[in-house]
Order: sequence, then structure tokens, then C-alpha cells
Amino acid sequence: MAESKVKKAGAKPESHLAMVRRARRINRELAEVYPYAHPELDFRNPFELLVATVLSAQTTDLRVNQTTPALFAAYPTPEDMAQAVPEALEEIIRPTGFFRAKAKSLLGLSQALRDNFGGEVPGRIEDLVTLPGVGRKTANVVLGNAFGVPGITVDTHFGRLVRRWKWTEQEDPEKVEAEICAIFPKSEWTMLSHRVVFHGRRICHSRKPACGACPIAPLCPAYGEGETDPEKAAKLLKYEKGGQPGQRLSPPPDYPGLPARPGPAGM
Repeated sequence: MAESKVKKAGAKPESHLAMVRRARRINRELAEVYPYAHPELDFRNPFELLVATVLSAQTTDLRVNQTTPALFAAYPTPEDMAQAVPEALEEIIRPTGFFRAKAKSLLGLSQALRDNFGGEVPGRIEDLVTLPGVGRKTANVVLGNAFGVPGITVDTHFGRLVRRWKWTEQEDPEKVEAEICAIFPKSEWTMLSHRVVFHGRRICHSRKPACGACPIAPLCPAYGEGETDPEKAAKLLKYEKGGQPGQRLSPPPDYPGLPARPGPAGM
């Protein structure tokens, strides 16, 4: 049975250097577990990724992926979306929840792209965060995955796991981002974000982590908070780790799991 090496250290607090070494080892282990880690939103260009990321707030990536095909068929460019009738736009994105606020953001950011950026998504965080509905998290997703600019994306999974692993005690996403950026080389930031989110969705769940099936259990100070029995823990695994479809309708070629089911967007 796995046991946390951090807990074995007893009452002696872990030094900052030891934490950094442990964090980097966890990243290396996750890279072996999830060599195929990727954004779980379907997109074909920076504009589609920007829109999908805005829609992903307070819903699943799968629900967004089921919704965006109709959305981009109707409004393939910022210029098209900027001219959308609000009620028509709201109806398409209704399944993602908070559709009125999201429609307002999509109309605003599309108009800003049209009027201020020549209809192109900018490749600088300073410009992206000026767009309606776009904060640092969304900007880092777009920069890292559409422009190849390294960034840490602090979503709920990422923040939860890095606190669980004692990499930071911060709650504010910008402070979390700053502290984690200081631990890892810049070249690792984007892929680290994907690996941590993948692990949070598949194994290290919020309410009941599958500790007994976790490949980094020996490095985890929170080992034992979840199910430690290997057989019981295996039943908690999700997506490809549990033999189930992923969230993307069009996953990358090297993704080992099954594509998500298209299904009605509202299902």
C-alpha cells in the first residue's frame, strides 16, 4: 500500500527546496502518466479557443464541445459574432449555463476584436485581458494553446491540487499563478497546467480522491484523504483511466481514450 513520503518525515516541516524538488518530481511523474495531456476544449483556431474558454465557466468542457459546433457554424468569425442578434446567440449557448452573461461577453469580445484588433485574436496577455469576459485564466489558456506562449492556467482543479500538494497556500488565482511559476521553468508552464488538470479530473477528485490508484501517492502529503484500497479506488477513476470517453468530440490523434459522444447539447 502506498504511503506518503512527506508524511513519513514526521513533524519536521518540509523546506522550500525540498518542496520544489518534490513538485518537480510530481511534474515528471505526471508527464509519464499523461503524455497526451491537452486542452479538453475542441477548437480549430485562436478565436474558437477564446470563445470556448469563455463558455467553459461553470460548466463542463464536454457541454461546451457539444454546443460550439452549432455556434461556429452560425458565427465563424469575430465579425460574424459581433453582429449576432443577442437572443439568437443566447439560444445557441443556453446549454452552457449563465447564457445571458456569456452572450454579453461574446458579443463584447467579438466587437472589440473587430474594432480594435482587425478581427484577429491578439497574442499578448496585456491585450487579451482588455476583452470583455476575459481574465488571466482565459488569456493563459489561449496564449499557451493557440500561440505557444507559456502560461499557468489556474482553474478550480489546478488550484485545488497545488494546495493539496502543499505547493502553495494561496487562494487567489493570481497569487497561485505567481508562486507556481516560480517553482517551474517557463517551458513547463503550459503542459504542467494540462497535466495537473488531467490528474484532478481523472484521479485526484475533489470529494473522494482515488488515492489507492494514484501514481504519485508516495509524493503526496494528502495521501489518505481519499479511498486507499486499490480495488475500490480503481472504481473511482474517470475518463480514459476508467475506460470511459473523454470530453472532446475531436481529440488529438494520440489520445488513448474514446471521443466524447456528440449527443444533444442540452443533454
